[in-house]
Amino acid sequence: MAKPEYEFFPVADVDYTVCPGDDPKITERILSSDPDTGVATRILRYEPGADSTPMGVQKHDFWEEVYILEGSFTDLSLNRTFTAGMYACRPPGMPHGPWRTDEGVVTFEVRYRA
Repeated sequence: MAKPEYEFFPVADVDYTVCPGDDPKITERILSSDPDTGVATRILRYEPGADSTPMGVQKHDFWEEVYILEGSFTDLSLNRTFTAGMYACRPPGMPHGPWRTDEGVVTFEVRYRA
């Protein structure tokens, strides 16, 4: 299966849901996904004060591209803060996080298989 076909639609019509890890301050809007492969396009939101430390360092078996739309967050492993307008492209297996934000952050993410 593949992601479904969509013509333009208002992203605001897609509700935010709590991400895996069950922290109500970390939510996502899944814009498109393939349930068979897990690839997805989403908007990720960390509310002010969110901290993903309980989820630890993340590594995925898929490519992940991330663009920060608003705000900032800090990768606690790198001790580096990333801000709006910055972009990351992570190959499968690349460690990242955990993350913490004081002001909140919103990202646009695309996940796909090689």
